Amino acid sequence: MGMTIVQKILAKATGQESVKVGDVVEPRVDVAMSHENAALVINQFLDVYNGTGLEPNVWDPSKIAIIFDHRVPAESSKTASNHKKIREFVSAQGITKFHDIRGDEGGICHQILPENGYIRPGYVVVGTDSHTTTHGALGAFSFGIGATEMASVWTLGTVLNVEVPGTIKVVINGELSEYVSPKDIILHLIGKISAQGANFKVIEFHGETVKNMSTSGRLVLSNMSVEAGATAGIVPADDETVRYLREVAGVTDEIEFVLPDADAVYEQIVEIDASKLTLQIACPHTVDNVKPIEAVEGIKINQIVIGSCTNGRLDDLEIAANILRGKKVNQDTRMLIFPASWKIYKEALTQGYIMDFISAGAVVMNPGCGCCLGVHQGALGDKEISLSTTNRNFKGRQGNPDADVYLCSPAVAAASAITGVITNPAKGVN
Repeated sequence: MGMTIVQKILAKATGQESVKVGDVVEPRVDVAMSHENAALVINQFLDVYNGTGLEPNVWDPSKIAIIFDHRVPAESSKTASNHKKIREFVSAQGITKFHDIRGDEGGICHQILPENGYIRPGYVVVGTDSHTTTHGALGAFSFGIGATEMASVWTLGTVLNVEVPGTIKVVINGELSEYVSPKDIILHLIGKISAQGANFKVIEFHGETVKNMSTSGRLVLSNMSVEAGATAGIVPADDETVRYLREVAGVTDEIEFVLPDADAVYEQIVEIDASKLTLQIACPHTVDNVKPIEAVEGIKINQIVIGSCTNGRLDDLEIAANILRGKKVNQDTRMLIFPASWKIYKEALTQGYIMDFISAGAVVMNPGCGCCLGVHQGALGDKEISLSTTNRNFKGRQGNPDADVYLCSPAVAAASAITGVITNPAKGVN
């Protein structure tokens, strides 16, 4: 019987010829990622060694990546002290894949890993963040774990008690209409199968639409797979994967694909005709509360957010800048832009997109997760409404449980910033 991508990856990572759905395995880890919550992992890791007399050393410092992104710059003395604690640990352990608060190499963890070549097809990647699913866009099996599990990974180099998941095959064919994007595809899928529709499953993305999609778009699909309950989202590696790794990430060594067998068994097959898709909006307060834009056009918006690990890449900023160029953000609406990394920020500067945003009246933030979480940037007031290109709209997201968050694509966000209400960019803006 043939194997899916995740089965093949887990078989290789455990030294077996094959594994089947339901098997419990302990795969070797290729990349273990944390952000500021590494402070919690450090506590758990050091507890393992308490009373043993052994020196606390991680299993392989070259396979650990730590990125500051959730609270940058530090908004409190507590956060600053945690940053200091992590810096000291990183130095003591010889961890080189460390991205501090710097304008030359920092950004959001789920952008930093791919653009620095830390992810390869066939890798087992774990992270103490639910959107670690993002890295499946490069053909890896990438999933989120807790701080205690990560402390175990730092100690042993393996993930304990992983049940081989079943796989849902999503086949997407057809040419997208103007302004319809990968964000609309994934919102449509989540609305179609529900926020629990892929619980404990892997979503494998196939079809001509995906094959013709840039890595940026594939990152969107994998990133938001978790919003359908998926353990991971995987796009099979192909020529576009190689192009990205060579041209963007600077990878020079051999790249091996891990592809599903022709007779792989899937638990479900979902087909999407991309040519029939319209712009999609996820309405409060769940990501699967998805409606076509026609159902929500005209809703007044207080804050527009463009960016995040979902839609903060250069092509996202380009789409928004093209719509905003020469126009102004509505006087009753504030607009926040936060690129996914400083590399993207600098490229957007070179292309003139940052000036387009500033000239329109938007505020351009530093790369980070603040606006997505409302932790120390972009919090909403009571009864306010946000339209955002981020990945979650749960009650309390963006800092206020008494506010509403709608999710959309960069094109819809940019057009809506001009009018002050949810707007279809295809209808034009004045």
